[in-house]
Parts: sequence; structure tokens; C-alpha cells
Amino acid sequence: MKIHKRYISAFVALMLSVPVFAQVPAPAPKQSKPVLLTGATLHVGNGTVVENAAVAFDNGKITYAGPKSGANTNGYEVVDVTGQHIYPGLIQPNAQLGLNEIESVRATLDMREVGQMNPNVRSVIAYNTDSDIIPTIRANGVLMSQVTPVGGTISGSSSVVQLDAWNWEDAVVKADEGIHLNWPAMLIQTGSTPDPRLANFKQQREQALTDLAQLFRDASVYKAAKNDKENLKLSSMAGLFDGSKKLYIHANYGKEIIESVNFVKQFGVKDIVIVGGGDAVAVIDFLKANNLPVIYSGVHALPSRAEEDVDMPYKTPFLLQKAGVPFALDYDLSIHGIRNLPFIAGTAVAHGLDKEQALAAITLNTAKILGIDKEVGSVEVGKNATLVVSSGDLLDMRTNNVTHAFIQGRKIDLNNKHRYLYQKFDNKYNAETKPAEAKPATKAMTN
Repeated sequence: MKIHKRYISAFVALMLSVPVFAQVPAPAPKQSKPVLLTGATLHVGNGTVVENAAVAFDNGKITYAGPKSGANTNGYEVVDVTGQHIYPGLIQPNAQLGLNEIESVRATLDMREVGQMNPNVRSVIAYNTDSDIIPTIRANGVLMSQVTPVGGTISGSSSVVQLDAWNWEDAVVKADEGIHLNWPAMLIQTGSTPDPRLANFKQQREQALTDLAQLFRDASVYKAAKNDKENLKLSSMAGLFDGSKKLYIHANYGKEIIESVNFVKQFGVKDIVIVGGGDAVAVIDFLKANNLPVIYSGVHALPSRAEEDVDMPYKTPFLLQKAGVPFALDYDLSIHGIRNLPFIAGTAVAHGLDKEQALAAITLNTAKILGIDKEVGSVEVGKNATLVVSSGDLLDMRTNNVTHAFIQGRKIDLNNKHRYLYQKFDNKYNAETKPAEAKPATKAMTN
């Protein structure tokens, strides 16, 4: 059948009239030539600040980080960022990023598995690199995340990913680095009238602890034995007993933190991290005695008790730092809000924490807890060139303005749906406020 040219022209015109919507930018190509950033203030991530600095990187690795005067410019593409600030790429721990897209659409939710004991569940294989949320987070400097499952008593294993990849295999920085345990909550009678539900809850909790103890015993025995057939649930826990995997215990109440740590230690678990840690200050001595790092989740929260200072959540990072407890910060209110990660660090600065210590709490400290500090977390020679450049203070929402971002030396496209929508409506309302152009007078119609 022959199609007339005018129909083809009409179809093309129609397609051109359809608005182009913002899409997730394609991953950046591998770094092809050496790059040198010059003139900025360098915040290394370990507490060191270098004025009028330079950072060079080639093949995805940092080759120089120090004073501008000591940098070699031969063969480098020089990018002048004078007056700006260079930071390590920020790292968000304990997130369902890429697993949870639209709460009201079940098909976009893949962050939990059925059942209570799922140590063999691997969250990373469900990680969606095409999530619309990821570009909005990168625009504020967050370039890496720990993809973490939720639900049940043992949710499964988490993995660390970088946020610019075609698929989850390309995104992985460290796969299956830890297992997440949601400690069964304690409840106590608070009123004078007995609550009939409390006895049932306590019974369920005791059963959960019994099942948990049995699983840890079985896994410990399984690791020590020679097994002809693999049991995925038990083999996935083997790393907990030799220190090759971390156990992330999600607990907030002080008694729960103490109870959970003592519980798992009796089975020989080597490397433990507390996630949440709402009562971390109340059990500081216990944390220090057991060398327990904390991923603190509650900076932007209300106090858990009426008698606590109203700013207790805000100053908890400072109190942990002062006591010498290793900690990182986690934005856990929503995945869409992960872009606010630098600002919770800024809140901690406003309540006593040194600014460079606050930066470390979302970069180097996090990298150390996740076991990736040899590769990322600070701007140092030999590490991956995963860094951001901001024209203002990255931790201040008034001045945070990321102008450049690099992941493993690859320059990241910072466009996202938020920027697209801002530009769309900025153009609309600016156009409406412009004075209308004068139109030629027309002759009135007469009969």
C-alpha cells in the first residue's frame, strides 16, 4: 500500500509537537582523558581542608590531590573551578533506593520478601538503575548507596552501588556485604489497666527469638561442617562467623541494642553495626566497650521521650563524636528525601558537630563502616575519582549547588525530572510576565 507523502509529513509534525519528557540520563562513558580540577577549596573528607587546591584523575583514579601549585597540567584537561568546593561523593547507607519507586503501585515495590527469616535474599538483583529518583539524588551530591531490603526478622543482604550504571552488575561496588536483622521490639505495660494484647505480643516475641537462635545455631554448625548439598539460607550467613560479612542490627531502644548484641555474640558473630540507634547516647559506654559503630538514622526527628531535650536528635551526632563512638548518618524518612542527606549533616553542624566531621559522617565514616574506604570516601591519591564540585557549601541547603559530579572519573549528567519541571514552569510564568508585543491595528468589521 502506497502512503501519500502528505500523511507522512502530518505524522512527523504531530510527533514533533508532542512534548519531550525528562528521562533518566544515560550512564556516562568511561573516562577517556586525564582531568584536572583547579582553584577550588578541597574538603578531603578526613578533616583536611586545602585552599586553592587541585585534584587530578585519570582512568577513574585520583592521581593528585593537594595545593594547586604542586599540580602538573601537562596532558590534562584543565577545568577551572575557582571559588568552588570539591568534596568526596556522598554515601547513603540503609536505603531502598532502586527497590521502591511508587508507593501506590505494587509492581514498582521490590524491597521485601515474604516470610520472617530471609538471609539468602539478595537485594541488589532487584536494584533498578533506571529509577527516576536516582538523578534527583545525584544532583545534591549523593553518588553511592547501600541497597538494603526491609521486612521480617532477617530481611536479607545489602550491597553497595554507585549511582550511574546500565544495570545492577555494572553498579555494584561491594556485593552482599552484610545481613540485616530487625531486632524484635520490646513492649512494656505503661498504663494501669492491663492490655490483653501485651501477653500475645510477648509470646510472639519469644517465639521469634527462639526461631532466631535456632537459625544462628544451624548456620554456625553448617559453616563448620562439610556439606554435600548447599543450604542457601545457612550458607549465606557463613560470613558472619568469620568476619567477612557484617551483621546490621536495626534497633533503637537502649535495652534492645544491648540485648541484641549480647544475643548474636554468643553465636560467634564477629562484625556488628547498629542501625537506627535512637538511644545510642544512653548506651555509649556499651557501644564503646564492644567497639560498635552506629548508622544513626534520627537527626530530623522528635525526641523519643518527653523528658529529653527537644534538640536531642540534632545533637546526638556531636555527642557520639565527643564520646569517640564511630558513626555515620543516614537519611531514612523516605527514599525521595535522600537528596537531603547533606542537610542532615548540616543540622548536626548547627548543633555542635564540626563541619568537616559532619562531612566525614556522610563520606569517609560511612565508607569505613561499609568496608569500602580503600576505594572511596575521601579525595586521596589512589582512590576512585568519585567526587562532587559545588559552588557553595554542600551541607547548607541555601548554597548547595552541585556544578560537576564524577563517578570513577566519569562525568555525570546532572539533569533530572526536578530540573526539567522547574525549567518548564519557569519558562511558562516568565513568559506570562513579559510585556505583550504590540500588534498591528486591524480595521473593524462592517456590514
